[in-house]
Amino acid sequence: MAFRIGIDVGGTFTDFQLMRARGRPAVHKELSTPADPSVAVMAGLAALAAAEAMPLTRFLGAVELIVHGTTVTTNAILTGNTARAGLLTTRGFRDALQMRRGVREQMYDNRYHPPEPLVPRRLRLPVTERVDAEGTVVTPLRAADVEQALERFRGEGVEAVAICFLHAHANSAHEEAAARIVRNRMPRAYLSVSSRVLPQVRFYERTSTTVLNAGVGPILSRYLANLTRRLAAAGFRRTLLVMQSNGGVAAPERVARLPAMTLLSGPAAAPAAGLACMAPRRERSFITVDMGGTSFDAALVLEGEPAVTTRGTVNRYALALPSMEINTIGAGGGSVAWIDEGGLLHMGPQSAGADPGPACYGRGGKEPTCTDANLVLGYLSAEYFAGGRMRLEARAAERAIREAVAAPLGMGVLEAAHGMFHVINVNMASAIREISIEKGYDPREFPLICAGGAGPVHGAYIAAELGIRRVIVPRDSPIFCASGMLRTDLKHDYVRSFARLLPERRAALPGVMALAREMEREAREALAAEGIARTHQRFRYSMDLRYLGQYHEVTVAVPRECIARSDWRAVRDRFHARHDRLYGYALREEATPVELLSIRLGALGVTAKPALARSPRAKTGARAALKAHRPVYLPERARFSKVPVYDGDRLTHGNRLAGPAIIESVNTSVFVPRGWRAQYDALDNCILSA
Repeated sequence: MAFRIGIDVGGTFTDFQLMRARGRPAVHKELSTPADPSVAVMAGLAALAAAEAMPLTRFLGAVELIVHGTTVTTNAILTGNTARAGLLTTRGFRDALQMRRGVREQMYDNRYHPPEPLVPRRLRLPVTERVDAEGTVVTPLRAADVEQALERFRGEGVEAVAICFLHAHANSAHEEAAARIVRNRMPRAYLSVSSRVLPQVRFYERTSTTVLNAGVGPILSRYLANLTRRLAAAGFRRTLLVMQSNGGVAAPERVARLPAMTLLSGPAAAPAAGLACMAPRRERSFITVDMGGTSFDAALVLEGEPAVTTRGTVNRYALALPSMEINTIGAGGGSVAWIDEGGLLHMGPQSAGADPGPACYGRGGKEPTCTDANLVLGYLSAEYFAGGRMRLEARAAERAIREAVAAPLGMGVLEAAHGMFHVINVNMASAIREISIEKGYDPREFPLICAGGAGPVHGAYIAAELGIRRVIVPRDSPIFCASGMLRTDLKHDYVRSFARLLPERRAALPGVMALAREMEREAREALAAEGIARTHQRFRYSMDLRYLGQYHEVTVAVPRECIARSDWRAVRDRFHARHDRLYGYALREEATPVELLSIRLGALGVTAKPALARSPRAKTGARAALKAHRPVYLPERARFSKVPVYDGDRLTHGNRLAGPAIIESVNTSVFVPRGWRAQYDALDNCILSA
């Protein structure tokens, strides 16, 4: 028997999905081990092996593929535990990393300071060299400056070196020469070179991305080496792939060369999981949300294509590599309730995490969390949490809420718990507005796919805040991203700066096709090295465009034929439409020229996807899955009422029920409010409709 496994390391739980050659997938959740995430990974694999009644070695010998999403790099940036890095940069520009764009993120808050640079000034060392914007060498590289800087780095214990010279995207000769010196003098140092990491314009973004890459490089390299060693020792001999921020996967050795591509890797699999979830309805436009123990991730997918950005941030540091446009906020089951100086209730972004966890876990946590509120309100069962593997302590939850929220606000525990529930719902709805309304899309036009272990309790209320009337809770909701990882393709992104005005008429732009072919050649070599046949390689082009005189550019998908035929009118039309969608206007009738800044290529290696397991229509009604009735707080009535509780693992295709009701599965619960109905489709997804 052959197995495939998706693994998503989260802040509270590490999620696993086991796909068999035949039959239904298996699901497992393991408490994460932040100090060494591979411990939870191996523990989860051992649990899956035990469930299959196989020794771990024989089980892993039957696993043909593991796809792994990791938070190792993200956590390093968020906690400040990055590798000690040094930066070599053009003389006169050592402070660019600290000056950033010179614009305060919160314009009217003069106390809002940028974060400290990942590389302190004493390790940002200047090198005499200069290349102009056209790539012409103005001042030759002074090798002695590099040598002198490396002496300082060695004395300071630097383990990663970032190199970012001005205009290196136009001519990388000086960066490559400096890199050779680093390789000779500091052979064990991790090397991050901007012309390899991000060969495009915008010096600050290029520098920040290169430094991020250096800061997490040694950490990810050590983690992957440790993980692959443990897997090999336990009997795994086949393919390991790592999830990237762009929504694709890559081999560990390639990811180790560009570790910054994993900074947003965990939630990037959600769109792929969403497309599989919506397959029975043949819908390709939707919003996905995933609420776990620590965070809430929201993404919009339009016509099968998730939004991608090159202007991302990680802990307020600029990351210009292509990443899924996912809005992540600190809102999860472990989000802590607190009251500010003005007496207002907040939820998160602080989280109780996996250790000690919410107060009701009984592991030493004292702060009230979202999970504590849901338990007090009756939305969670103290006896059946995690399928009965964990017993929750309702008194501990009540005590935490009373002391930290109810007493300071002068209200009862129940009122405080409902206030916590409402505030976190509003926070999550606001996160969805950022990726829909603020991008020119009406959320009411999209179904909401609500996933995560904690999400389905809140899904209908988040939807109500936005006017959405249909919510889909996937069968694989508790391990949504882990399941999506098994449905992703290999993906690599390439970019070349090419600053030109688009011709008004159909006229060739010298050099543009040469750059396109260069990127294609590089992409084909990378995909071939990963075992992807030429017939399974797909290429998607886009361009960074703006009106002449604009500060920011817009990335627009462009068919290759438009580039090959020099059909710049079609390119401009696409740009106008995209600009109008984003900003509410386009200068179609004006004489304003359109400027091209960069050409991008997304290279896909299409992989085989697991078959979707469909269920026959149920022969019994939902009542056959009724477990009991229990008191549940109904917000619309502001009181407790006894509502039916159904066994979600017994509900299947064709079953219907009306709210108010609770649907309990081993790893999640669904709250069906009054006025909503639930129905199960052929994939056993639960569809809530108002």
